[in-house]
Amino acid sequence: MHLKLDSQFLCSDQRMDTELVDRLVLQLNRIYPQILSDKEAHRFRNLSVPTKVRLAELLKHLHRKGEEACHEFYRALHIHTEDIYSSLPSRVREREVADSKCTNDKTVRQERYVLNDRGPMFFLSCFSFVVGIAILYYYGGESWHKKCTGVFLHCSAVRLSKDARDVFISYGEVGK
Repeated sequence: MHLKLDSQFLCSDQRMDTELVDRLVLQLNRIYPQILSDKEAHRFRNLSVPTKVRLAELLKHLHRKGEEACHEFYRALHIHTEDIYSSLPSRVREREVADSKCTNDKTVRQERYVLNDRGPMFFLSCFSFVVGIAILYYYGGESWHKKCTGVFLHCSAVRLSKDARDVFISYGEVGK
């Protein structure tokens, strides 16, 4: 239960004033009388007792009542004071966990679909180079084939394995 973790924060927060505690008690009493009876609501609204003490007793009472009572208290707190509700330690931790999961998912998705980080211009320049070589090879004539094919195959074979390099070089020499 988060209420046990948040109760110290709620009791020490200056924004939890008498008026806010009264509104929370009244909402729990009017809307959920099974959670907070009239007698209990009167006890938690007693102005002769300091607000921090009343709030601590209310939180202990709700914790003893169970999960539904705690959930309704959080709902009432969310309705009446969004800023306190969003700054609760349990809410902050949930947001951090959700944010870390979200950023992890985004990085995994990016890594999954990005093949390289060079961008589309790199792809277009490589593609244009290959198309240019293919056009020269196709329309260049026999003399160009004999001069450039061997040199081109030797340069292309630099990054290949030893067996593939031997095949490329022998193909280039056979064509001469």
